[in-house]
Amino acid sequence: MISFVIPAHNEEACLAGTLETLMASAEEVGQPYEVIVVNDASTDATGEIARRFNVRVLDVEHRHIAATRNAGGRVAQGDVLFFIDADTQVNAAAIRAGVKAIEQGAVGGGCHFGYAGSIPRWAHVLLWLGNTIGRMLPVCGGACMFCSRDAFAAVGGFPERYFAAEDVAFVKALKRRGRFVIPREKVLTSNRKIRTMSFGELLPLLLRLVFRGPESFRSREGLGLWYGPEARADQGDPVGAGNGRRESES
Repeated sequence: MISFVIPAHNEEACLAGTLETLMASAEEVGQPYEVIVVNDASTDATGEIARRFNVRVLDVEHRHIAATRNAGGRVAQGDVLFFIDADTQVNAAAIRAGVKAIEQGAVGGGCHFGYAGSIPRWAHVLLWLGNTIGRMLPVCGGACMFCSRDAFAAVGGFPERYFAAEDVAFVKALKRRGRFVIPREKVLTSNRKIRTMSFGELLPLLLRLVFRGPESFRSREGLGLWYGPEARADQGDPVGAGNGRRESES
């Protein structure tokens, strides 16, 4: 079985579109699956929208992305775990590629992404550079990651001492256990966060990651993009926002 874990804090703008696409893609793949939305201290309709899709909703109060991802991973029943951001749409080809990689002996991997909607020119350059380097290393961000259930347990999940770049540290831990794969298939993520920042705001975060690694993110200081005012994260164009209703709605 495949377990899809979606951490979500105040994601009412994007979650319906993410779930609609994910569940349609999972049905196309044709393997048993479960979807777990980890509703982390949301003050909007995130939990209500998730429940309309008849998925499992796990309510937590962390406001800490690593802890939120881990909460879902620890209750997941699948042999293959996918961790998917609430503003990211995953297609059937990406799911198949991830499952195939695990079946062929990889401990984990992740899909690179493209942005939905317009982004600044400098963001196009950074995206190309990041994907190119990420394929060479290999490494990826947390928009769509996958691993075996055993590998997740073996590395202890995402390291909760970090408030950002926990995905980078998770990849590093997985690679100590075995092969980490970046499939050719890509996913689609919202442009909302990249549109709220200037290059001058993003550059210091990138430099912290490059020169000091995840250790530079052991507090929320300077991480307003993820932990700042709610309005900042809700701007931009969500991916496939819907009304959160399905024919199976109860």
